[in-house]
Amino acid sequence: MALERNRQATPFVEQAQALKVLATRAKSPNDLLNVEGIRAALLTASGFSEKATKYTIEADETEAIRGLIENFLEPAGSDFVEELVYRFLLTRGDSLGGAMRNIAGKLAERKLTRAIISVLTLTETSYQWLNAASNTWIAGTSNDIDIELSLKALNWEQDGEPRTLIHNRTVPLVQKNIDMCLLKCTPSEVKPATYRKAERFIAFGELKGGIDPAGADEHWKTAQTTLSRVRTAFANQNLSPALFFIGAVIVDSMAQEIWRQLGEGTLRNAANLTNADQVAALAKWLIDL
Repeated sequence: MALERNRQATPFVEQAQALKVLATRAKSPNDLLNVEGIRAALLTASGFSEKATKYTIEADETEAIRGLIENFLEPAGSDFVEELVYRFLLTRGDSLGGAMRNIAGKLAERKLTRAIISVLTLTETSYQWLNAASNTWIAGTSNDIDIELSLKALNWEQDGEPRTLIHNRTVPLVQKNIDMCLLKCTPSEVKPATYRKAERFIAFGELKGGIDPAGADEHWKTAQTTLSRVRTAFANQNLSPALFFIGAVIVDSMAQEIWRQLGEGTLRNAANLTNADQVAALAKWLIDL
């Protein structure tokens, strides 16, 4: 995660370096408004996120930039360019924090996907994977390297029946995005019409890749809410798909609750993402459903 954060930060650092070069054309803070090509960067330094600029008018944006100049850049004196760059990076850093929360989920998804592919390969189970970029199904091989970086779905057969695992799918019956959905369908049936057929769903899973122990309980509560909605919605159709949970951080209180739900059958399986044995066992269970 630390290495990935630095990799994701690289474009922001390069943008800051470019901003510094362009901003040095201004002889004074007020001249910054006349420098071509840096208005967006001035807004960022003023505290505007990219999303915020979509909901503001030009006059308000200019007022914010003037506030930045009068309250922070002019008091910096001859160091106003450095002050501008620092404030630009502060806002960009906040954006990076939000991006990293999404990336934690993607890294967790990739790790689990690699575990599933490994089990499929070791058990000599033929599979296909859906390329997210080209939206085409590709036959898996024994030396597929880094396919989890662009994989959107996996398909294999279990006892002669098709199985397809899809990531991040909004299920019409639940009306909520679910991290993992296992369906009884062929690659050609992966389409909206199939998602409306409740009987096609075999299992649902929530995957939480956050690594901060302070947020573990919140991740668990969010996952429980989603899985509870799934359970209720499908129970109304007299169906009971298998539910599972995978978390990168599982604190003691969570572990006790998960263990209780496993004993009751509320959850059918669970794993700590940082425990390779548990992840491999869950992957094998998922493939055998």
